[in-house]
Order: sequence, then C-alpha cells, then structure tokens
Amino acid sequence: MKVAIYGQVLQEHDVVHVHSLLDALKEEGAFIAIEKEFLALLNSHTKIGAFPSFTQENGLDSSFDLFVSFGGDGTMLRAITYIGHLRIPIVGVNTGRLGFLSTFKKEDVRKLVTEFVAGNFTLEERSLVEICTDSNIGEFGELNFALNEITVSRKDTTSMITVETFLNDEYLTSYWADGLIVSTPTGSTGYSLSCGGPVMAPTAKSLVLTPIAPHNLNARPFVISDDTKIRLKVSGREEHHLVSLDSRIATIPNGKEIIIQKSPFTINMVVYTSESFLKTLRNKLLWGEDRRN
Repeated sequence: MKVAIYGQVLQEHDVVHVHSLLDALKEEGAFIAIEKEFLALLNSHTKIGAFPSFTQENGLDSSFDLFVSFGGDGTMLRAITYIGHLRIPIVGVNTGRLGFLSTFKKEDVRKLVTEFVAGNFTLEERSLVEICTDSNIGEFGELNFALNEITVSRKDTTSMITVETFLNDEYLTSYWADGLIVSTPTGSTGYSLSCGGPVMAPTAKSLVLTPIAPHNLNARPFVISDDTKIRLKVSGREEHHLVSLDSRIATIPNGKEIIIQKSPFTINMVVYTSESFLKTLRNKLLWGEDRRN
C-alpha cells in the first residue's frame, strides 16, 4: 500500500496524531511519502526521521492508493492541486473547525488506516470546475481547477461590480453585486451556503450560481446542469477585479471575459462506511437538533 500525506500547518497538540497515523501505516507495511514542506515542518516539531517526499511537480503518480490531508477544509482544497487528474483517493483528517471535507476525527486516525485496509469504504466521485481564458491568469497556470467554487468579486473598492452572465452563449442576466460564485455540489456547503445558496448532494450533476450581496433584489441562487458553459464578463469602476479558485486568488482586468465549465476529470473522495454526507449535515449544521425529533 502506498500512502501520501500532506498538511499546511501543525499545532503542537496535533503532533501526537500524526505519529499515530504513521505508526498505523507502518504496522500495515505501507510505503509512506510526505509532502516536502510538511515533512520539514514535522521534523521541526519532532524528529520523525527520513521519509520519501513529494512536491506539486514530482513524486506522486497514480500508483498511490491513498492521499491523506491532515488539517481543515482549506488544507483539503489545496491538497487536490497535488492530485489533479491522478485519481488518487483522498481522505481528510480534521484538525480544524467545521470540516465538511475533512470529516475524519484526528483522535480516530488509526481507525482511518484499519478501516481502509479492511475495505470498509466507498469512493465517491466529486466533480470540479475549471476556468478558461485566452491566456493564463495569475498563478493558476495548469492548476486552473477548483473543487468548491470559482468566484469573481470586487477589488480595492466598496462599489459593486456588474457580472454579465451567459449560459451556453445565451444571455441570462447582469448581476449587480459584490460578486458571483459558481459552485460545485461539493462547494455548496462552503462560500455559496454562506451567501444563501442551496445545499446539494455531493454527487448531483449540477452547478449553482450564487450572487454575493446582490443589489438587484430579485436575484436568487440558480441551479444549472453541470454540462453548461458559463461565460462571465466582469466590469466596474476599478481597473481590476478578483477571481478565486477555492483559496487561490488572482487579478483580472476590467471587462475581461472568462469561461467556466466542468473539469474533464474528477476527484475520488474516500467515504467510510461509518460516515455519510447526511450524517455530516446533521453533525455540522445541527439538522435534527429539535426537541420534536
């Protein structure tokens, strides 16, 4: 079994859980590779010794059986940029707060390994969205995809922007707002939800357009088929606006057109038999926390 481990930050009280993960993997005779910067971070806290390492450019391939993201949902979103089209199954160990993506409790990290070895899981395909333009935008380059959402928003101003929106080249509307979110089903419990968007089942074949603080008050979140080509033209008083792919941000010039569409590949999310999306909703959003239930 080949396992890759990734993290961005490490609190002192979480070191013991990383050790538990490594010990459980060693007991199973697993080949373990750790992301280069996270390995250095681990060794600055505790001497774990030498391990094979990987970066975004090399060290990973499709022969890996599991990718473990150690952190919160933000870490998970960054982790998918390492996996890309490799289709390595990924699971998140939650050391953050809410955790819709990183759902496995850090205290149960050994169980993560034993349950995987026992085959007590399924692989759930999660769709992504990608941004297309006539040139690369900022830092994105080939990492032009997002698991949660692509967002256009205002920059360096308190004035709203106008987002002209076309679906399959047919004009929909012009949103007067702080911005517009194009969310996947996975991202429906993220930024989109905070802006009044609907919760969607992770395997739904849909995308949702969610305006951010719209001034045209009849604007509402709009669920569309995920095979729709979305064309946006952003304009406003400032010379530049922001576009974000999950947690990665770049600047686009005023009047720039961008095209957003479903990515040609998916991410394989490990879903353990003891967990489910509905259970996560009940636990994280307190659904069912009513005396009458």
